[in-house]
Amino acid sequence: MTDAPLVVVEGLRKVYRSGPKEVVALRDVSFSVRAGELVAVRGRSGSGKTTLLNQIGGLDRPDAGRVVVDGREITSLPEDELLAVRRDVIGFVFQSFGLIPVLSAAENVGVPMRLRRTPVAEREARVRMLLALVGLEQHVNQRPYELSGGQRQRVAIARSLANRPRLLVADEPTGQLDSQTGRQIMELLRAVVRSEGVTALVATHDPSLMTLADRVLEISDGVVREAALT
Repeated sequence: MTDAPLVVVEGLRKVYRSGPKEVVALRDVSFSVRAGELVAVRGRSGSGKTTLLNQIGGLDRPDAGRVVVDGREITSLPEDELLAVRRDVIGFVFQSFGLIPVLSAAENVGVPMRLRRTPVAEREARVRMLLALVGLEQHVNQRPYELSGGQRQRVAIARSLANRPRLLVADEPTGQLDSQTGRQIMELLRAVVRSEGVTALVATHDPSLMTLADRVLEISDGVVREAALT
């Protein structure tokens, strides 16, 4: 871990409108995340966790403020450059796993590298290494429906690391898992941060997982504050 920030969020504001009604999802949010940190984002359902991660991951644009990731202000990038950042700099893990049902575990992990046109030998070696990293070296040829929920999330984590991202954004990655499996996935994320040198932002509502993070940010009614580790 270094003192240099990999993520800088300044004055972020996001408002959703439905007819005359306005819902302020983010209110002047500012913070930074150092390279190599695992930061948990805690908050109840509807508090703005997903909205915040979508801004940082470049999946949505704020109404005001800016986000800098690895030295690039992604909130001002044109769509083609933003697509390249999402492909090469940021890895995503979602609650619903997001795996392609007809592909094996190995093929799912390899998809981001295919899109990047990574040479076959390099891609296959990286896939094998990542599946071993997440403890699935014996399941390379199995399809998602043949795997447990925890195993599917492990595949999703391996896939998110395929292109060696600098930042990992995980939105409720344990939300569909039982408490024991959820803790195992969170422990895996912590191990991955250390071994791959990745910075991670992980949204969760499970207080038992907070002790595994380096820092905890709490979001409530669109306002983010530093929270004590529990």
